[in-house]
Amino acid sequence: MSRRYVEQLRDGDSLDEVFLATDKQLRVNRKGNSYVQLMLRDRTGGISARLWNVGEQFFRSFDNGDFVHADGKVQLFEGSLQVILNHLERSEAEKVELVDFLPHTEQSVPKLLDRLRGYLLRLGNPHLRAVAECLLMDEAFARAFATCPAGVKLHHAYVGGLLEHTVSMMDAADKLLPLYPGVDRDLVLMGVFLHDAGKTRELTYARAFGYSDEGQLVGHIPIAVELLAEAAAKVPDLTGEPIPRELMLRLRHMILSHHGELTYGSPKVPMTPEAMLLHLVDLLDTRMHMVLRELKEDRNNPSAWTPYNGNLGRRIYKGGPQGDLLGEGGGGYD
Repeated sequence: MSRRYVEQLRDGDSLDEVFLATDKQLRVNRKGNSYVQLMLRDRTGGISARLWNVGEQFFRSFDNGDFVHADGKVQLFEGSLQVILNHLERSEAEKVELVDFLPHTEQSVPKLLDRLRGYLLRLGNPHLRAVAECLLMDEAFARAFATCPAGVKLHHAYVGGLLEHTVSMMDAADKLLPLYPGVDRDLVLMGVFLHDAGKTRELTYARAFGYSDEGQLVGHIPIAVELLAEAAAKVPDLTGEPIPRELMLRLRHMILSHHGELTYGSPKVPMTPEAMLLHLVDLLDTRMHMVLRELKEDRNNPSAWTPYNGNLGRRIYKGGPQGDLLGEGGGGYD
């Protein structure tokens, strides 16, 4: 019998299936009774679940990243689906199909890689092209770049998400750059490639998405600067000369400033045209991905609006009966 995925669950459904457990918390309700809250995940998404009247002993019976067998009921609560559990127990990893649990990009990874290489290996600046070649020739890095998610939760949180996000940004930059002739095209495209490259070491994604020790202690921005320095040290072997200091300075600045604001984790704010465009294209792709995901994943809610999204700071309008954006003839969001 085929499994039922999160995206197939509906209000009132009974649940009897294996999921990946993440984000587990031991909480106390208003009456002082403890309960466990967690996310049940598979490759199609996640759903919040609660098991009432259990304590610390049960909480310690499984870990984040474990597979669990869940028995319960799906219900609609404040505009979102959740599961009220009757029973939950750890399931052996050997008994599950891993392909059912980690979400994957819906795009072709080989085609995305071809597009990435196409942009980078056609760069006019020989120093920048050599940096790209040094990174792409590193099989471990290239494999990680094609596999890594772009985030744990916020955007492109699936296998291949980093590659998809990067290529999408390159496509957007390619269309925007002709409007701004004073901006260095090669620098922008190289900055797009490097800006999140540190996530290949910041994130873990073998079974569940999370953060490595290096990711927690250092973060993807300093890691990306290290990756650039390591690749730059190999460039003289390809070009016969080191990368000019000014070029390295601009590349490092783009990586360090791509979050745009100090409050968003950037050590520096963008102070060159290339750094500003990189930040804005990154913001465009991440925000539009989040908006379209909200619309796609909220089909089961009869409201014309999605639930409030704290990261976006708003609800998204889906359309009413007279102008259903998700219905036939409405363009769709699949």
